[in-house]
Amino acid sequence: MTPRNELRLLPWSGPEGKPCYLSTDDPDGYMSRLADNIESVQLGSANELLAHAHETLDDQDANAEDMRRLARELAGSLRDVLRVATSRGDLLAVGDPHNI
Repeated sequence: MTPRNELRLLPWSGPEGKPCYLSTDDPDGYMSRLADNIESVQLGSANELLAHAHETLDDQDANAEDMRRLARELAGSLRDVLRVATSRGDLLAVGDPHNI
């Protein structure tokens, strides 16, 4: 098992939106690979959503409902990307020899 400061923040939430963490000695284990794959999907979706956002913002015919929907989708994607960035930042900090 990994020490408490080496827990990996997973790319999904638990009950009531609480963060989920993984403690393992195997970075190539099933749960680690699952988390890596989900993070990859989330980042790819964010990239696609960003392109869609540019299109919507450039669309002179986009109405208020289109903008609200876009804002909701962007907020959800931003939440996911921030979770990935936090998780990967934590992993980098643990492996940083200057972080001792």
